[in-house]
Amino acid sequence: MTDVVQTLWGFCHTLRHDGIDYGDYIEQITYLLFLKMADERSVALPEGCGWPALSAKSGTDLAEFYTKLLARLGKEPGILGDIFAQAQNRFANPVSLKRLIGLVDQTEWTALDVDVKGAAFEGLLEKAASEGKKGAGQYFTPRVLIQAIVRCMKPDPRAHPAFTICDPACGTGGFLIAAHDWLLEQTGGVLEVETAKRVKRATYFGQDLVQRPRRLALMNLFLHNLEPVITLGDSIDDPPSSRRFDAVLTNPPFGTKGANAAPEREDFVVSTSNKQLNFIQHVMTVLKPGGRAAVVVPDNVLFADAAGDVFKVLVEDCDLHTVLRLPEGTFSPYSPGTKTNVIFFTKGYPTERTWVYDGRTNVPGITKKERPLTEAHFAEFERCYGPDPNGRAKRDAADSAEDRWRPFHVTELAAHGYKVDSLKWLRDEGLGDGADLPEPALLAGEAIAELEAAVEDLQRIVAMLEDGNGAGACGGE
Repeated sequence: MTDVVQTLWGFCHTLRHDGIDYGDYIEQITYLLFLKMADERSVALPEGCGWPALSAKSGTDLAEFYTKLLARLGKEPGILGDIFAQAQNRFANPVSLKRLIGLVDQTEWTALDVDVKGAAFEGLLEKAASEGKKGAGQYFTPRVLIQAIVRCMKPDPRAHPAFTICDPACGTGGFLIAAHDWLLEQTGGVLEVETAKRVKRATYFGQDLVQRPRRLALMNLFLHNLEPVITLGDSIDDPPSSRRFDAVLTNPPFGTKGANAAPEREDFVVSTSNKQLNFIQHVMTVLKPGGRAAVVVPDNVLFADAAGDVFKVLVEDCDLHTVLRLPEGTFSPYSPGTKTNVIFFTKGYPTERTWVYDGRTNVPGITKKERPLTEAHFAEFERCYGPDPNGRAKRDAADSAEDRWRPFHVTELAAHGYKVDSLKWLRDEGLGDGADLPEPALLAGEAIAELEAAVEDLQRIVAMLEDGNGAGACGGE
């Protein structure tokens, strides 16, 4: 896959001279990959819209055919029309389009043992990120992490006839695809007829704010013989539908962009402009009673000023049974300085005890090449988590050979103001040695997280003053 991405990226540079930017190029690649893979898998497309018809054209005939093909597919009913809605040909030069078709045609994509479009898309985004293209990492969650979460969560549609799975920040659909792959692995790909019909059309749901990753999610799942419901919109600001889910697996976008004001949601008990804390509140809303969730969150979500308020509500309404502290650099190269965690909770049961697995302290930071993230990073955690997806399996701190696994009673959490970040016990052996200081990017990321938390605190104070709630404190009448 690395060689393929390198080839595609090399061609991307030549297209810059044709006025095609990185985003447009990556989008056009996904259209062509979809058509090629649909042909390889014998997926039915409207007559005359398949890969053979496209690859046989050249010159101006090719440009005209490709433009009409995209427009026709965009008018198809159902998921195919959603995938190609408003799709346009961005190639001004048909020679460039023909060359790209030739590059795509050189590989049998469905034979590759990877999520092809996801891998190609993320590989190209990684290249863009390394060259300073902003926003390249917002759709990325390491596949190794996704698969570990799915194995713990066991999102099994066979549990009951109305079982549904959702990712409210689905990006390219990584969690939904991994959930389906897990199901196929558990069943050997054999499902009862009625279950198969339900899984195809009424099990997987998602939402994303940006059109391009939504297209990719629809494409990926369609090529897995699924027809998911993936909407385009803002999960935080838009009022939620009445649909509720049995399992939510998600990695909300990091950062504070667009988070200057608290959303006006009646279901949000705590008013805050922190996007990640609002995603946690959103997940609590859209879960069914008894539903379970796994949410990736940065450290600032665990110590920000409003974090205590949100987590107090969380532990009262849900069983926050597990917290996984991820290794530093888990999101390299996109957000290498962002420290992250996964919180696991079940709705409808108050928290009695929270188990924390520290997979970060005294663990070498993750890098893309020298120390990549692997399944080994999560093997012990998965054993400690146990077979019950709701975290109710018998657990023992002795299950971790390096004392990385400990329980905390809810009273201990309350004593720390419900700030989960304070639940620490391992001593960082590198802190006293200047030679072992973290990478500069990690230090910078930690400083940024703390500054963002401070900014949010100041914004709350300003809002209070503007509302008049802080007048007494400032000597007002």
